[in-house]
Amino acid sequence: MQFGTKEMGKCKVTFCNYSWLFKAVSCLDILEFIHQTFPRQFSIKMRSFYLAILASALFFNSINGDLSVHSPRATCTVQPSLNGTDDAPAILSAFQTCGKDGTVVFLNHTYTINSIMNTTGLSNCNIDIYGTLLWSTNITYWLNQSMAFGYQNQTSAWWLGGNNINVNGHGYGTLDGNGQAWYDFVKGISNYPNRPQALTIWNTTNSIFRGLRFVQSQMWTMTIFKSSTVLLQDIYVNSSSSNHNPARNTDGADTIYSDDIHFDRWMVVNGDDSIALKANSTNILITNSTFYNGLGVAIGSIGQYKGVYESIENVTASEIVFYKTLHGGYVKTWTGEQAGYPPNGGGGGLGFAKNITFEKFSFNSLRGPPFSISQCTTFSGTAGNCSSSAFQISDLNIYNISGSITNPITSYQCSAVAPCKSITMENINVVDANGTAGTGYKCTNVVGTTGFTCTGPT
Repeated sequence: MQFGTKEMGKCKVTFCNYSWLFKAVSCLDILEFIHQTFPRQFSIKMRSFYLAILASALFFNSINGDLSVHSPRATCTVQPSLNGTDDAPAILSAFQTCGKDGTVVFLNHTYTINSIMNTTGLSNCNIDIYGTLLWSTNITYWLNQSMAFGYQNQTSAWWLGGNNINVNGHGYGTLDGNGQAWYDFVKGISNYPNRPQALTIWNTTNSIFRGLRFVQSQMWTMTIFKSSTVLLQDIYVNSSSSNHNPARNTDGADTIYSDDIHFDRWMVVNGDDSIALKANSTNILITNSTFYNGLGVAIGSIGQYKGVYESIENVTASEIVFYKTLHGGYVKTWTGEQAGYPPNGGGGGLGFAKNITFEKFSFNSLRGPPFSISQCTTFSGTAGNCSSSAFQISDLNIYNISGSITNPITSYQCSAVAPCKSITMENINVVDANGTAGTGYKCTNVVGTTGFTCTGPT
């Protein structure tokens, strides 16, 4: 009987080359160690997802010497046209062939995308992106052909989804939306009809997206839609205008009808929400990220559809650095009175946002209040009745905050119909431009505060 050892961090695992059964049992040591060291914010499903991947890797590594049964994966390498013609048909063909139990590879070249792509229903698919996917500037085509997904009249240039997808950009795989053409075209008009998002992660489960770059997105960079247990790690987003036309609506990411989503090690430079959590987003974790110039971490907007019940629950944003964003974390709901229709109008929605935690934030010259609640959103260009919303906000927890600010610490404009409840703020250590301690806890219709006292109305 032969034995070997393999070092994994501080834990040594013994593998036995005598029996696959003994080997499987020997893996339990490392699995237990890793289980005990997971961050507390991880949901049970996300823990189970990672542990399943780890268990499979350890098990098959340990039996490799005894069993030689392998099912080779089909690999489809997409060849770029290199002459500006549409590469979308070749990409769709590759996913058709290798989208289930296969690998799709994009070479270190530029792929021209002149038409919409729907690559959903994938299963056990690896996607390696070494090059750049460059979307065309045929605005007329995209306005007429981009795919609607049934929320706020939003559309998308690419739907990608399935179960057990592993997308890896290796640190330089890039999606380039040619966004400046869009910023110049819409000239700051918010939510221009049918303006497409770069990517929609559609109906996706147990999947990982890592090492990707998104530059000059057409609108929202990506939406995670009707998905669960997805890790998005080491993602770079830069949607910045080169002239006076703003890069409006260039959210770094949005979640809608999704559960158990983890954003880790993101860098976002943009002109709108850094990351936004919208209708029916639950168990969301944002960690170890840096945000520049945009609006900060957004809870909402929500409550836009009259009489529709929606929720946002169990959100943690931790270890985030902000540079010249408007806010750190903020909550925005529509008023209780409908005015117009989505995407730029609406109101009268029902539901709640609760168990929201913002912790370990570091600020660098924020442009507005670090923490904000507004229940005043209404039809673009009109004043809303901030006291009318029945949407309930509660259990907002803010801990361990530092850095420099230029405004009062809070601006909590809550509804008189459903006042905000149970807000805790502890260990807030911020300074103004003169280096003196930050002040000002502005509150309207807030009930139940811990760690701070409201100093006046908003």
